[in-house]
Amino acid sequence: MATKRSTHRRAGEITDAAAQVFAELGYHGATTQKIADRLQIRQASLYYYFPSKEVALERVCLQGVAGFFETAQAIASGPGRPPERLAGLMRAHISPILDRGNYVRVFLTQRQFLPNASRRRVGKWSRGLEQIFETVIREGMRSGDFRCDLDPRLTALAILGMTNAVASWYGKENASIERIGGEFAALVLDGLKGPGRKARR
Repeated sequence: MATKRSTHRRAGEITDAAAQVFAELGYHGATTQKIADRLQIRQASLYYYFPSKEVALERVCLQGVAGFFETAQAIASGPGRPPERLAGLMRAHISPILDRGNYVRVFLTQRQFLPNASRRRVGKWSRGLEQIFETVIREGMRSGDFRCDLDPRLTALAILGMTNAVASWYGKENASIERIGGEFAALVLDGLKGPGRKARR
């Protein structure tokens, strides 16, 4: 049991190092040697965990998006009117930057370098998230909370583009994740609100 825990912990450390190297250097600048150097181990030792750089990138990308879909589903199907749920989706989408920022950055900026099969596996999570945001927007349009002239698909993509961009500049501005989430939600909901509706946060 102790050996299994130790192996699992070591695998986590190695994946963390890979995420850091990919986030700093990008896919083309990263090598398994640089990941090994970060851990101060021999390059050959990595192959027990990652048979190739491509496998390492896929694992980092999957870890970067892990939990996003399930959390978003729970919020979208939970209580509250569409504006409240959309605000919750936005906050939940940016909050992982706090505890796994490198993973999120790699998922957002490096997944296009994955081989086709891996890119399809990783990409399904992005498409699922887009559909969840779009569904809540459609519900808000039907309920009258959001304007009826919106294009739900384009609106969902705009919101995701806005929230995804936080990973590229978070830490450079004097703003907490909580403040960013609140400001973004207020900005979006004010723009989407239907006639006579007050924006909800």
